Amino acid sequence: MTWNRKFLTALLTGALAATPAFALPGFSGQTAGQDMRNAGHETKNAAKDAGNGAATGTRHAYHKTKRGTKHAYNSTKYHTKRAGHRTRNAVQGAQDGAQNPQ
Repeated sequence: MTWNRKFLTALLTGALAATPAFALPGFSGQTAGQDMRNAGHETKNAAKDAGNGAATGTRHAYHKTKRGTKHAYNSTKYHTKRAGHRTRNAVQGAQDGAQNPQ
């Protein structure tokens, strides 16, 4: 093995050997009560995030529905008026054609 590989192997072996020492409860500095408090805070924050997501989705759906309804109303209004005009013009054209045949 080369010198770099030996050095890297020794470094990783030392790191892995020291890891269990830091995982012991005495080194963590945190009690079971603190763990419970942290779990409670995390649960509270998760519930807030879920509520905010639901509120955002509801607002988004409301605005999209409102916009779609307005669009449908205006489109129906426009096309109804247009159809009425076209019908009126067709009737007038037929009357003019009947009175003045070419």
